[in-house]
Amino acid sequence: MKQPKGFEKFANKKKAGTVKEQYRKERREEKNERSSAIDQRFDEKRKERSNQAETPKGHFPRNAPAPATKSGFKKSSAQAERPARYATSSDKPVRQVAPASGRSSTKRTAIPLEKNIATDNTSYRDRDPNLQSAGAQMPLNKYIAHCGICARRDAAALVKEGGVTVNGKPVTEPGFKVTDKDEIKLNGKRITISKNLVYILLNKPKDYITTTEDPQGRKTVLDLIKTATTERVYPIGRLDRNTSGVLLFTNDGDLAQTLSHPKHEVKKIYEVTLDRPLTKHDFDTIANGITLEDGFVTPDAMGYADPKDKTVIGIEIHSGRNRIVRRIFEHMKYDVRGLDRVMYAGLTKKNVTRGKWRFLNEREVRLLKHFNKSAKK
Repeated sequence: MKQPKGFEKFANKKKAGTVKEQYRKERREEKNERSSAIDQRFDEKRKERSNQAETPKGHFPRNAPAPATKSGFKKSSAQAERPARYATSSDKPVRQVAPASGRSSTKRTAIPLEKNIATDNTSYRDRDPNLQSAGAQMPLNKYIAHCGICARRDAAALVKEGGVTVNGKPVTEPGFKVTDKDEIKLNGKRITISKNLVYILLNKPKDYITTTEDPQGRKTVLDLIKTATTERVYPIGRLDRNTSGVLLFTNDGDLAQTLSHPKHEVKKIYEVTLDRPLTKHDFDTIANGITLEDGFVTPDAMGYADPKDKTVIGIEIHSGRNRIVRRIFEHMKYDVRGLDRVMYAGLTKKNVTRGKWRFLNEREVRLLKHFNKSAKK
């Protein structure tokens, strides 16, 4: 049977591919052999180091091979007496080192962990070098903030009102220096610094007031997190009663001061639902900045959440002025039907349903602390 034209060329390609695959297979086998040899040498060196560690100081077994470094030179007697770096210990937790892909399954020696890192969300104060040590002096308003009463700016107002006493004497100066050994009372009740720092993220629903207490008896955001902790925490910033989304609680006074102060320009992202589509002219006007009754304001970024539905707008802004997002669109004659904060200081409400809360993980707290340090520089 006559073969189709060009079949020989196709057959040569197939044959060439087979040879190439065979070459790759041989290369993999060589690599695995080298890996096995390296692991074997590694185990031999480990045994030598273990024997050296077990030998009493100044004594070596007869005819024992001299320990060698990676460069091939012999170690001095002082270096040889050092304990083995990879010696295992039965009384310490160890981290297993998995073999690399494609290598021999020989286990490498486990490296002992000197310290077991805690993952408790309430233990960051002990590891934060920025917090005041016991007996150190600090301003009175900062002391009140560390007690979990309120942020430092609000604490300064409390001191000026005259409701704070230090060792039985009234003090009205927020910068008055105190220590944790002083007896400090707020409205006749003694307060002390919180030992455990707590960080809670809440996905706030509507119809809740962002305050610690309400004289009219309305529902507050603290009602939603009352089972989270026994520490006295307070919200950072405010959300209107009809505004939902990310809200952060903490008893870390320094962090609350940094995130709530306008000069640090903490960025927030909102999803705005309007009563009618936002026109291109009004979109450009807001994006370029508008003048409100309390000054000029410009969003950091704007965009349509859905190109087919121009009633839903995404807006990023760092201004901390009261009801700023609502006033921007009301200034352009739009009625805000819904307002949801989807991001605050890099934190989102992902995997947190409406009305629920969660503790921040260690990585998120570190990021907030890093923001805290960079903002102070």
